[in-house]
Amino acid sequence: MSKEEAGVRLVISDPKVGKTRQIEIDDSKLRNLIGNKMGDVVSGNPFGFPGYEFEITGGSDTDGFPMRFDVHGGVRKKIFVSHPPCYHPKRRGLRQRKMVRGNLITDEISQINMKVTKWGTKPLFEEKAKKEEKKEKKILFPIKME
Repeated sequence: MSKEEAGVRLVISDPKVGKTRQIEIDDSKLRNLIGNKMGDVVSGNPFGFPGYEFEITGGSDTDGFPMRFDVHGGVRKKIFVSHPPCYHPKRRGLRQRKMVRGNLITDEISQINMKVTKWGTKPLFEEKAKKEEKKEKKILFPIKME
């Protein structure tokens, strides 16, 4: 699958439950997000979650470069960083030049990270029914008694 064929992945995390859900959206639903910045709150109605509101916390572009909140616009830049996000130094005082994506969502973004700020009525995570099957003891080499 090429980059043009791949849809945009939404990674929605719920801070109350501590779980994350990934969904794929097509370009028609992506148009609702284009032009928003990191930190903006968007409605969950276009994505099938009525009543929910999500805050955009980050993402990455088609080449895997992460979005950074203090780089303005939808451009890709090489910046000099000394602390997270996008760089985790091994010891204090280290700095490095890193390629990052700006904080604006464009059509070149392939993954958008969000967190729930307002909960709706429909559950975000379906609870799976636990299977209660008794497992039989399996013997690797059964002994045949004659």
